[in-house]
Amino acid sequence: MSTPKDEHGHGQGRGHGDHSHGETGHGDRSHGVSADADRRWLSLALALIGGFMAVEVVIGLIARSLALISDAAHMLTDAASIVLALIAIRLAARPAQGRYTYGLKRAEILSAQANGLSLVILAGWLGYESVRRLIDPPEVHGWLVVVTALTGVAINIAAAWAISKANRTSLNVEGAFQHILNDLYAFIATAIAGLVMVLTGFDRADGIATLIVVALMLKAGIGLLRDSGRVLLEAAPADLHPDAIGDQLAGVPGVVEVHDLHVWTITSGQPALSAHVLVDPGRDCHAVRGQLETLLRGHQISHTTLQVDHVGDDLLTIGQQATAPHCDDAHGPVHSAEDHAH
Repeated sequence: MSTPKDEHGHGQGRGHGDHSHGETGHGDRSHGVSADADRRWLSLALALIGGFMAVEVVIGLIARSLALISDAAHMLTDAASIVLALIAIRLAARPAQGRYTYGLKRAEILSAQANGLSLVILAGWLGYESVRRLIDPPEVHGWLVVVTALTGVAINIAAAWAISKANRTSLNVEGAFQHILNDLYAFIATAIAGLVMVLTGFDRADGIATLIVVALMLKAGIGLLRDSGRVLLEAAPADLHPDAIGDQLAGVPGVVEVHDLHVWTITSGQPALSAHVLVDPGRDCHAVRGQLETLLRGHQISHTTLQVDHVGDDLLTIGQQATAPHCDDAHGPVHSAEDHAH
């Protein structure tokens, strides 16, 4: 039977027994784009965004356009998000050592959290300012808004293209991409608002355009906070279901029971699993473990810690020698939990 106890964490089931790791290595980057390539594309996007942002602040003040100023403020957060992403990539590339047994891979997740939070906070401020503009709209220089916004569209398309070349399976890179994408939407809305003001004199179009952008920013920010929060809380990845995986593991020939099953994510694109598996007394523990690891690789889980024991065998405790020969066969000796300490 399969009795998964929890979807988060990985501390249980390590106190005793025989631990089996099937993994590609703690330090491997399981993405198709290298960290160096990520840094190059992000740096290009940062140069484009930073240069245009300075120009837009000046023009926004001259044109008295909240939409342009909000775009410039958004571009400031874009630049900050890219800088944060670059720092996180460098930290995540450091090898595991000392107390950081996974390295600093979750720096990328913290970066995604910061990006999501900044989007939500900025959306709140811009929402407040846009409502004020709707109540008492100032005179806005429409042509300046149109020209600047169209230039901003071109700059953001180039920046979005650059970041799309980086590894977007990383929440860290995706956070920076969402900033740029929302800024592109903002410039499109601002250009439309500018045309409306030029053609009709309807100055409230500036505030309406800003509210549209606010809604898009909230959607992207909340999505980033949700996805990065799942990783930090060690929830199972959204596309992996612990109960279903437990049932599949329990269905492998020779497996009697699966418990203390935990599925979590180390960092973007690196799911991990640990479980305690009991098998029939006559089965080869190592052979069964190999079958289980093959099954898990089908779910794209290559980092596994499987404790495999025979039903009824005495289990190992930390610091003690094996008391039963259940896995001490031609495949290799039994190891205590201490032997596998990171």
